[in-house]
Amino acid sequence: MPSFEPVTAALRVLEVLFALNRLKEASVGDLFRETGLNRPTIVRMLETLIHAGLVARHPSKPVYVTTGRTLELSSGYQKHEEMALAAAPILARLHTALQWPSDVSVFDGDAMVVARTSRSEGVLHFNRRPGYRAPLLGTSLGMAFLAFCDPRTRAQALAALAGSDDPWNAVVHDPETLERLLATVRDNGYASMNKDYSRTSYNGVASAIGVPVLIGGVAVGSLNLMYLRNSLDEADVVARFVAPLRAAAAEIADALSAMRGRQGSGGIP
Repeated sequence: MPSFEPVTAALRVLEVLFALNRLKEASVGDLFRETGLNRPTIVRMLETLIHAGLVARHPSKPVYVTTGRTLELSSGYQKHEEMALAAAPILARLHTALQWPSDVSVFDGDAMVVARTSRSEGVLHFNRRPGYRAPLLGTSLGMAFLAFCDPRTRAQALAALAGSDDPWNAVVHDPETLERLLATVRDNGYASMNKDYSRTSYNGVASAIGVPVLIGGVAVGSLNLMYLRNSLDEADVVARFVAPLRAAAAEIADALSAMRGRQGSGGIP
């Protein structure tokens, strides 16, 4: 638990920066609709971010954009890089074979961070860039990891979600139901996207199945496959794609293990 109350102004600055980063470019009105903060507050936060060199006004449109300096904010985070390197060629082959996009992710406290994706920009709104934080109890990535991770990690992750008001996190307050859900994932060998999360993030048109990336029987990450619900129902997805998805996850685990072995022996820097 935090030792002190958070600085509200700092939280608002970060909220505006996160929203602008998601939108890529935005007016004050866009940021108002995205954050719910009042417009004078948004303007003050933008001016603060401009002063810090993280945001700039667009030269020809009445919108704001992030600057290259925002890249410095991610330079210290390296946990996902190893997974991204191991998974890259496998994700590419999987996408070619199955024709639906996938993400591979690693655990980061209260979410799964997308390390690599085979999604591309397009009208389907499947695009999620590396660094996207997928909710643990809302996504197939999160549920697949939670079901197969070590108990201590699971307990810490669920404790971190206890204060959340997101609808997919309500089950954290019902341990028996949650354990039944996780047991079902373990029995089936795959997880499904929460319907509330699908409605919130994709207007209900998209869903996903996810499997763990296992080393020694313990999850070190997870892999999903996204699909459109009006093109496939979950039974079809399970019948056609769970087996190749699990095979790809096993390949990623082998590549990751081999990479760690070479690092340990000094084979790669």
